[in-house]
Amino acid sequence: MRLAVSCALLLVALAAAAPALAEEVGSFRNDWTGNSIEIDAIADPKVQGVTCHISHFDRSLIDRLTKGNWFIDPSNSSIACRQTGPITVGDIDVTRHGEEVFSSRLSLIFKSLAVRRIYDRKNNTLIYVVYSRQVKDASAKMSISTVALYNNDVTWLKPPK
Repeated sequence: MRLAVSCALLLVALAAAAPALAEEVGSFRNDWTGNSIEIDAIADPKVQGVTCHISHFDRSLIDRLTKGNWFIDPSNSSIACRQTGPITVGDIDVTRHGEEVFSSRLSLIFKSLAVRRIYDRKNNTLIYVVYSRQVKDASAKMSISTVALYNNDVTWLKPPK
């Protein structure tokens, strides 16, 4: 019985620490080869009431065959984050480096898309940055969105120090 309870507590702890999951909310083809743009909704796992929408490129089979780089999608992406309910801020990293809230692979090995949250204490704002991580040619493609906490009824489960 103790083992079952310990396993259940471990699963709950791992789920709480896991990055957010993306839910595809829309997609459309943007050219005749079948390339498409996908839009995903990502709820911040540690900030209830905030949802980010990310658009990213998905290469078609025709594009992969004609241009090579079979296992790689482009780094192009955009992000918009908004308050979608009452905001409750959990135990977030309030250091200047913030923390990653989402990650997804764009290639078989070396490239991924990530979302990082940073808290701007002076302006009482959550900043979300979507960027690519790539071993080669750096990761210069990025997009940013903010959610102002000023003048909102925000609950902090662990107030920032």
